[in-house]
Amino acid sequence: MAKIKITQIKSVIDRSERQKKTMQALGLNKISQSVEVEATPAIVGMVRKVNHLVAIESI
Repeated sequence: MAKIKITQIKSVIDRSERQKKTMQALGLNKISQSVEVEATPAIVGMVRKVNHLVAIESI
């Protein structure tokens, strides 16, 4: 599978608890933090739910 790089660009303050937990599940805790993960359907679905808080790059 392809890898993607996910970078948090906005804060999770004043976001729903569900979005906060999704960000934690992706491994993102701070602004400007990045993770590289496999682009599985589960990960892509999580990214879609918080796409307004993250930036995505293909690797």
